[in-house]
Amino acid sequence: MLNILTITAPIYLSIGTGYVATRSGFFSKPDMHVFGRFVLNFALPAMLFNALSQRDFQDVLHPSYLLAYTVGSLLAYAIGFATWRYGRRQDLTMSALVGMGVSCSNSGYVGYPILLQILGPVAGVGMALTVLIENLVIIPLGLALADSGESEHASWQHTVLESFKRLLKIPMLWAIVGGFVFSMMDWHLPAVIFKTVNLFAVACAGIALFVNGGSLVGMQVQGQMKAVSWIAASKLLLHPLLVGLMLWVVGPMDATLQISGVLLASMPMMGIFPILAQRHGKESFCAAALLVTTAASFFTISALLWGMSQVPGWYLGAG
Repeated sequence: MLNILTITAPIYLSIGTGYVATRSGFFSKPDMHVFGRFVLNFALPAMLFNALSQRDFQDVLHPSYLLAYTVGSLLAYAIGFATWRYGRRQDLTMSALVGMGVSCSNSGYVGYPILLQILGPVAGVGMALTVLIENLVIIPLGLALADSGESEHASWQHTVLESFKRLLKIPMLWAIVGGFVFSMMDWHLPAVIFKTVNLFAVACAGIALFVNGGSLVGMQVQGQMKAVSWIAASKLLLHPLLVGLMLWVVGPMDATLQISGVLLASMPMMGIFPILAQRHGKESFCAAALLVTTAASFFTISALLWGMSQVPGWYLGAG
């Protein structure tokens, strides 16, 4: 168990450092937004491009993983949505947001730093495939349903179209496309350009965790603990269970992809979850869910890593 804590403790200590630095005033919340934009627009795209472009094409394109993770996440979304919509009698907008919180992980800010310690550079492959699923399927679905629940907004078809238009402006997705192209064509960057890209890539993990901690400052849970605890449990337990089940159903695949899928599904929900809920006036509830899920994830992820370490043939250590 001590070996597991050497993986998870630095992650959450880094998150805690970002929280303390922001709470104490050393950095401000707007500073975290600046750092976050750096990670999303430069560091994370550089990491994803490096992870894909330096491997053979057959090693980075895995349809079976895409299928398994997509179906597992959609099942988690459906359960979260149905529970809130029909079990709790909530409106369509709130139910759609809960579904997204249950099924969309913080892959970049928390997931990748953990995978990097366990799998080494190959961690970027599973993460890149997961980012594709989240941005092409889960987030557009959630936003479309959330918007269609409010009559003053456009139709869900229009919302989906607008979501895909916004995707064309996201550097992460262009980095994934570029990485696939370089891998398929067996191209290589000139040494000077490669070293420059790598400088940004290695900055990704630490800054991402710091930003994640700073973004938690100011979030409150009062009066919402029961509801957000259900979301936290579903995100941290149900989502990885369903993804793991689908990885087993789809069939044999590389163990690093199995580890990547289950671990990424076990992460807390994405850090922008409250931001996506702002236009619907649900940001306070979603921020509370994010805070509780992030705090609880230290224990659930540590337990999951320990369980994985007991499975014969599943090597957990630096790749």
